[in-house]
Amino acid sequence: MSASQERQVRFGRRTVVTAVGAVGVAAALTACGGSKDSEGADTVRPAGEGDGANGGGEVLAKTTDIPEGGGVVFADQGVVVTQPKAGEFKAFSSKCTHQGCAVKGIADGVISCPCHGSTFDAATGAVTAGPATQPLPEKPIQVQGDSITLA
Repeated sequence: MSASQERQVRFGRRTVVTAVGAVGVAAALTACGGSKDSEGADTVRPAGEGDGANGGGEVLAKTTDIPEGGGVVFADQGVVVTQPKAGEFKAFSSKCTHQGCAVKGIADGVISCPCHGSTFDAATGAVTAGPATQPLPEKPIQVQGDSITLA
């Protein structure tokens, strides 16, 4: 094989490796996105930029990321943030009080658990339909400007 042919083969291999790497990164980024509920609203997301800790001060989202009457589950932090009415933000444990499943859908002021059908009020965390009998525990958050952080 001549030197020019060898360079072409190496370049070809490098191109293939780079392309495979780029596809892997794209797949990983796609997997990190939120899921959509039956009405197309984002309901589960990884945390936003923050200090990397699972405690106070971590930025979860921008206020514009939380739909009015709906909410977003931050699975890594075990919290669901809702906006029951314009400008009012609430946070609750994302763990259903029935058997510990993660809640998923938030729409029309209701937080739903996909495991056994329990539902909770997005403004108070109170049970609106069983089998759960205990409300979702409230979690402390702070809204500063357009950022929502764990308190």
